[in-house]
Amino acid sequence: MAASKSSLTALTLGAIGVVYGDIGTSVLYAVKEVFGSGHVPFTPDNVYGILSIFFWTLTIIVSIKYVVLVLRADNNGEGGLVAMLALASQSVKDKPELRRVLLLVGIFGTCLFYGDGVITPAISVLSSVEGLEVISPAFKQYVIPLTLVILFGLFAVQKHGTSGIGKFFGPITLVWFACISMLGLAHIFTNPAILWAISPLYALGFIWRNPGITFIVLGAVVLCVTGAEALYADMGHFGKKPIRVAWFSVVMPALTLNYFGQGALLLKHPEAVKNPFFMMAPDWALVPLVALATLATVIASQALISGAFSVTKQVIQLGYLPRLQVLHTSVKDTGQVYLPFVNWGLFVAIVMAVVMFKSSSNLAAAYGIAVCTDMLITTILTFFVIRYSWNYPLALCIAATGFFFVVDFAFWASNLLKLVDGGWFPLMIGGAIFTLMMTWKDGRHLLNEKLRADAIDLTSFLEAVFVSPPVRVEGTAVFLTAEPGTVPNAMLHNLKHNKVLHANNLFVTVRNHEVPWIGMDKRLEIESLGHDCWQVVIHYGFKNDPDIPKALQHIKGRGCELDAMTTSYFLSRDTVVPTIGSGMSHWREKLFAQMHHNASGAAAFLKLPNNSVVELGSKIEI
Repeated sequence: MAASKSSLTALTLGAIGVVYGDIGTSVLYAVKEVFGSGHVPFTPDNVYGILSIFFWTLTIIVSIKYVVLVLRADNNGEGGLVAMLALASQSVKDKPELRRVLLLVGIFGTCLFYGDGVITPAISVLSSVEGLEVISPAFKQYVIPLTLVILFGLFAVQKHGTSGIGKFFGPITLVWFACISMLGLAHIFTNPAILWAISPLYALGFIWRNPGITFIVLGAVVLCVTGAEALYADMGHFGKKPIRVAWFSVVMPALTLNYFGQGALLLKHPEAVKNPFFMMAPDWALVPLVALATLATVIASQALISGAFSVTKQVIQLGYLPRLQVLHTSVKDTGQVYLPFVNWGLFVAIVMAVVMFKSSSNLAAAYGIAVCTDMLITTILTFFVIRYSWNYPLALCIAATGFFFVVDFAFWASNLLKLVDGGWFPLMIGGAIFTLMMTWKDGRHLLNEKLRADAIDLTSFLEAVFVSPPVRVEGTAVFLTAEPGTVPNAMLHNLKHNKVLHANNLFVTVRNHEVPWIGMDKRLEIESLGHDCWQVVIHYGFKNDPDIPKALQHIKGRGCELDAMTTSYFLSRDTVVPTIGSGMSHWREKLFAQMHHNASGAAAFLKLPNNSVVELGSKIEI
């Protein structure tokens, strides 16, 4: 019992550091953007009204929607938009047209995650460094260069993994929440009546008096729920209970105290609106507070960067992106991966965002559309999960998700007003990645159709070969093939050029599925084709790590013995040639051919030993 309690404590501390770093640093800029926008007349009633809207936004969107409802929709313990998408698509697999639409919507939401992944580190780190301007206006010129240096340092250390520094994330973020709580309390004590803003009557009163202004400022209010999607995405790492305990015991109280403290400060000193968070602190505490805020925002950004690596790996497994180089940064935790291309691609986009927008206020104009669209998509997918997978009554499903849909839609519509001011930026990033993903998916479909059309039936081919068999040599040949039951090109080339056949021949097909994990007991299917030849199908979930040699160890004792020292792996490296005609538009075929050419080698991706791989090339026109 004591061990489970200490485990819960450790997981809760980890969740505070990784899951809630993003939402925890939104206190730096959320209130500033609402009152600094100039849309809200500065009166005590409006301060109370806005604080009440903040509190109930956190309560409805984070506490009720995500922590209570969405965390229940786990896919074998895994969360996040990709896991929810897999769950929703599986629940409507008997409705192919609806399933196709849901897959498109879910993949588009995943693409917007990258747009969010660019804006969030930029706005978080920039807003913390802007605290230097409160210390002295002379520091203003150093804000952008220092932000870029911090971001470069953050991305440069990614290749070393987070296991070494990860253990400090929880304690540092806990100190951050303690500090923002104390700052808030200090100002609440000067005006305890501010706590009345917890009443929803103040929020409803503000909305009733100012419907137009409310609609406009929702685009800034949404900043207080930045990172809400992260607590669902990280469920697989920490579990539901630690995430819930961390939210209700530490994060929600700390955020509420700080926002209400900022409100009390503004009532006393309206001029503090230019940066209410840092102006809460006494002069002697400013420098350490800027340092702590910078550390907290770096940790918040780290969680999002790690998330981008994990999501990319899952999307590759689902077949929406070409293979990329995936490096494992921890021998213990297989989930800790590093993708160099994604790392530096994100960094370049973040630098562009910082240099283009120049301040956290300008970046706030770009923030919101991507995250609100993702929130809407999560709500839509949740409906299909609880209706078709959990089989809840239709009226209950509409009531449960309909309420959140209306709330999410209001925030989303308000954020559309920011489209011209910067909202186009994350949408442009998401749209570009969506184009790449759909081009890859459609291109792979065309390629497989072409391979199927030209394919030779494996069983008939082997019968013909063994009428007058070629020379058999010792060892095992593993031929990788996209479709079971077809002759791999690599085998045809091997017979044509080397005129030999190995003593044992395995025809291996890798199948990726829309579930997070597939256990070793369901990993392999093996079928004897006679003449010491076997058809093998290896199954992986989108969170499994493909490892062909490791998987093939499990065929021992099933009629085929494998010796790693005498096994050779034969791969066909296809060169795609785009042609004008049917299929995709010519520019998409060219893009697919380029992506196919630049994809990392199958050998490395499937963990094949370098000294045992034979690659044989062929050209395929699409």
